[in-house]
Amino acid sequence: MKPGIHPAYGPVVFRDSASGTAFLTRSTMTSDKTIDWEDGNTYPVVDVEISSASHPFYTGTARVLDTAGRVERFERRYGVR
Repeated sequence: MKPGIHPAYGPVVFRDSASGTAFLTRSTMTSDKTIDWEDGNTYPVVDVEISSASHPFYTGTARVLDTAGRVERFERRYGVR
């Protein structure tokens, strides 16, 4: 790897605005806003709209679409060949 061309990789807090949960991880993203974390250190914080704490697939609230009903409605409109 060439030195000096890669962004800085360090600890960042990602805060979910939908659920209010926060995750400390490592990333190349930066932010001007900071947060005092549980370990007493200050980290940059990046606000995200959705994360695994609020996404319907991971929380178990995902809805299953009725694909059979859509196919039948299409066949009624345009006929079966």
